[in-house]
Amino acid sequence: MMKKLVLSGSLLLLRSAVMACAVCEKQQPRILQGITHGSGPESNWDYLIISVTAAIVLVTLVLSIAWLIRPGERSASHIKQWILKEEYYGR
Repeated sequence: MMKKLVLSGSLLLLRSAVMACAVCEKQQPRILQGITHGSGPESNWDYLIISVTAAIVLVTLVLSIAWLIRPGERSASHIKQWILKEEYYGR
């Protein structure tokens, strides 16, 4: 019972933190209504900054996932190979 109460309360708080309130929603441009709080971007520079930042985050995410799946270090002198040697662990 307590688990359900904590989960429900957490979801309610999360929903209110993510969704914009009615006053903020009226002040937002149509593309951002219902998504963000506040008065919205004040100039076109704000859209540019947000777009560039979102692109950097997206590229970083894609490259991080790609390099986690296929790291590509093949050199025998790479630090990964040095750490994986058995004598490093004293065996």
